[in-house]
Amino acid sequence: MTENIWNLKNKIALVTGATNGIGKVTALRLAAQGGRVVIVSRSVEKCSTTVDEIRTQTGNPNVEWIAADLSTVAGVDEAAAEFRARHQALHVLVNNAGGVFAERIVTADGYEMTFALNHLNYFRLTQQLRDLLVSSAPARVVNVSSDAHYGGEMNFEDLMGAHKYSSWRAYSQSKLANVLFTYALARQLEGTGVTANVLHPGFVASGFGRNNGGWMGMLIPVAQWFAIKPDKGAETSVFLATSPAVSGVSGKYFANSKEKKSAAISYDQTTQDRLWEVSEQLIQSAQHALPTGAAAPSQA
Repeated sequence: MTENIWNLKNKIALVTGATNGIGKVTALRLAAQGGRVVIVSRSVEKCSTTVDEIRTQTGNPNVEWIAADLSTVAGVDEAAAEFRARHQALHVLVNNAGGVFAERIVTADGYEMTFALNHLNYFRLTQQLRDLLVSSAPARVVNVSSDAHYGGEMNFEDLMGAHKYSSWRAYSQSKLANVLFTYALARQLEGTGVTANVLHPGFVASGFGRNNGGWMGMLIPVAQWFAIKPDKGAETSVFLATSPAVSGVSGKYFANSKEKKSAAISYDQTTQDRLWEVSEQLIQSAQHALPTGAAAPSQA
């Protein structure tokens, strides 16, 4: 591979959760490299403001936004449909949107918010755009996870925390799901020219988790005094999205732009396949259910 194989000019990238933190920096850096960048987030106002900022800072006019609630299957499908209505190709998909929630929140689909936003969103959006990625190959899927996955466990008997909810347990489970999903996806995409990798961005000072009240709402801003800046946190996402060094590399876990071992359970194909099957069932159930539940918090 030549050094300029991943020159982003004439390539299209989609970045979710891109109005704040590492998602915003990722989108800005991809735009700075000349790519056509589409950002997705829930707030119309934040999307519009962020796109204006990126266009101004990069001089790249080819930056767009799609406003969608990615905590619901309908919202993800709307975002995918809007993207497909505008574009016939997709070269880079960065699944970045996510959150942590001190209290158990139920989405409009009836699912626990952490699992829905942090995992089902990645799963559904990637599936909805998969054919575009394949037809655009070489292409890349970049999933933002966390080292929190090392403490995660897939509780298939209570994925939604209905019987016993812990914000940290829900979060670490969702981040493990990101890794399991990525590895299963990489296996399925083998030979298509589309790679799928997953990463830990580091503990980043951003708006992440500040939607919470109580102890979490107070603790996170204090803890973030010791966190890395979003510019640093976005480095691995940008590396996986653009570097020729990882052309053809797929099904790997990265931190600090270097490959590392993920949790032992994440390599278990039986668990990967079980999560995939359960995720498909949950998507189908949501599509046939009437919307009931609370509105989603900000996904930035």
